Amino acid sequence: MTIFDFIVVGSGAAGAAAAWKLCKHGFKVACIERGGWMEPASYPTTGHDWEKAKRSTANPAIAERQNRWDYPVDDKESPIAVCNFNAVGGSTILYSGHFPRFRPDDFRLKTTEGLGADWPLSYDELRPHFDENEREMSVAGLAGDPMYPEIENLLPPVPLGETGTRLARAFNAKGWHWWPSYSAISTRAARGRNACINLGPCNTGCPQGAKSSTDITYIPRARQLGLEIMENMAVSRVLLENGRAVGVEAHDDAGALHQFHARNIVLAASAVGTPRILLNSTSEAASRGLANQSGQVGRNLMIHPLGYVEGVFPEALDTDTGPQGCMLYSLEHHRAAEADHKLGYMMHALRGTGPLETAVSAYQRRKLKFGQQIYDDFDAFFRRQVVISIICEDLPDPKNCVLLDTQNTDRFGVAGVKINYALADNTRKMMTHGMGRAKEIMLEAGAGRTYAYGPVRNTGWHLMGTARMGEDPSNSVVGPDGQAHTVKGLYIVDSSVFVTGSCVNPANTIQSVALYLANRMAETAKAEGALS
Repeated sequence: MTIFDFIVVGSGAAGAAAAWKLCKHGFKVACIERGGWMEPASYPTTGHDWEKAKRSTANPAIAERQNRWDYPVDDKESPIAVCNFNAVGGSTILYSGHFPRFRPDDFRLKTTEGLGADWPLSYDELRPHFDENEREMSVAGLAGDPMYPEIENLLPPVPLGETGTRLARAFNAKGWHWWPSYSAISTRAARGRNACINLGPCNTGCPQGAKSSTDITYIPRARQLGLEIMENMAVSRVLLENGRAVGVEAHDDAGALHQFHARNIVLAASAVGTPRILLNSTSEAASRGLANQSGQVGRNLMIHPLGYVEGVFPEALDTDTGPQGCMLYSLEHHRAAEADHKLGYMMHALRGTGPLETAVSAYQRRKLKFGQQIYDDFDAFFRRQVVISIICEDLPDPKNCVLLDTQNTDRFGVAGVKINYALADNTRKMMTHGMGRAKEIMLEAGAGRTYAYGPVRNTGWHLMGTARMGEDPSNSVVGPDGQAHTVKGLYIVDSSVFVTGSCVNPANTIQSVALYLANRMAETAKAEGALS
């Protein structure tokens, strides 16, 4: 029987980064992934019907997609759908690649604003891992952002284009902060990868290999260091022996149950998938699930509710050229003393949608009618739509949670999950404020019409906080080193451990935290003499 030093469950943003770091420390590491390898030549945008795939096999909402390796997610009672992807590379296969950092005060919210809780680690402790992660993920951007003056050594930024330039001038006219997006995209050929060709819809997978998904960054480098990838293996529970995590159970594609053993188990299955495994790992000693003596597993779910403001311009722009989710952003309102809400939001500019989505949107607004006028109606929207999303900071709330759903199981008979999530009054006020400010920008930029709506349903990418870290075992699941308070050898490194959620895309911070925690667990394992 093979015994690994570490088994990492999940190969997405956190799992791949942690596995690579542990391999660099010389450990024998296996990464078990629920899905399989993706074939870039088969990504949706290699065909004409790519927008159809966005509503089926590449649909970000897991409850709607339900591919072969997906598990049931009941999010009907949540205004925001859970978005993720199960494959080697995890959700980085479909993410947009927008890649800012959390800011220093995001880690000490209780101290600075009396809200939420402070993290048991600081921005300064994470800073070298941010630097390392941005190097490994080939991040593009522009140095000198007053919100992040310390970020350097970047690839050239994604071009703003005509659309971005218009918005930038509007922000300048208002005297508001804006900056070209930090993007996990190779804007020039780097480290054996092709340069971005500005195809656009990065969130269906990048056939060019320019978007930095972990299947083409961390995982290949980790495999060169000895990482063993076990694909198409659905982990259902963690195995214990004398109170210590010693392995996992997983089903293969045919439904056969396997056991894999290691000296340490690292969960990186997302802030929905990780609590699902923990809650399913019941025993006589853990009737409520593993590492759940505090009752905190699955609680404090944060999602980042999004509001959208769409501007429709009188003339066609270049909204179909360039990465849809990487253009420019603004943190002008990440705090607003005059507003009737606490915390704040990021304004994140997005390029336009494809022709099918444009037509459907116009039809739903009764602005497109079948008949003689259909082409003119379509032309009034296509390449004329620009969106500013309002990414709202979420506060942890124990009532927002991930629960096991024993009535709905995956094809192996393992329980799915039910999402309990409600929009806070503070978030509603924040979103309304943000949509008002975004309308001002659109009108300043020359939009003829604006539409505002939120929360937008299929936007629940930023899942955080369901197994949070802390010093106190009574209100947290893992300690500052990522190890479960009550289970030796069990670590969590994904966004489940987040204490608060900031108002910016968390992917860069997820990976930087995973690198930090991997170093911590490597130190512990070496001190215990656990090196194969």
